[in-house]
Amino acid sequence: MPVKGPQHEVTIAKPFAVSKFEVTFEAWDACVAAAACPRLADRWGRGEMPVIDVSWGDAKQYVAWLSQLTGKEYRLLTEAEWEYAARAGARTRYSWGDDLGTGNADCDRCGSPWDLKQTAPVGSFKPNAWGLYDMHGNVWEWVEDSWHETYDGAPTDGSAWLAGGDPSFRIVRGGSWRNDSELVRAAVRVRRHINVRFDTLGFRVARTLRR
Repeated sequence: MPVKGPQHEVTIAKPFAVSKFEVTFEAWDACVAAAACPRLADRWGRGEMPVIDVSWGDAKQYVAWLSQLTGKEYRLLTEAEWEYAARAGARTRYSWGDDLGTGNADCDRCGSPWDLKQTAPVGSFKPNAWGLYDMHGNVWEWVEDSWHETYDGAPTDGSAWLAGGDPSFRIVRGGSWRNDSELVRAAVRVRRHINVRFDTLGFRVARTLRR
């Protein structure tokens, strides 16, 4: 079951950048070609489709490779950063408002051609107010934090919450093409074991910015 709450105030202490899109098969396959990531099977094509069947460990391998390749600090988002980016300044259930509407995302009853069938190519829907695509639906996105049942004791500076949690379970956010509208809300959080691979699991990357 997804777990939310209690609401808590967070101030993002350090600047960071977020990838506009979920990591695609094209980007993933560059890591595979460098012998730094495992080859993952696709179901609906590669290229601009979001990479799927990716475990938390796989995602960590990718950001380590990207960091080494570029000399910049790429990583997974923290849970607080993810929600901050997904909301893009909004306080509503979804970044576009409280109503699901039609054709805003890929999920069960979202009104897209891909609902309950498959992932959509990245960038198929309008971005949020900060230019980020597919924060709701398409694929669940791994974040850095260990699983905690509630936000009691969570950091207030936007950093990853690792202490006291179960490191074998991490958090995914955003919902997927297979989930109903309740699970693609900005506030929903779900735990997954670090080694599982599903066709609903993907990720996006963050980059730490130095002042």
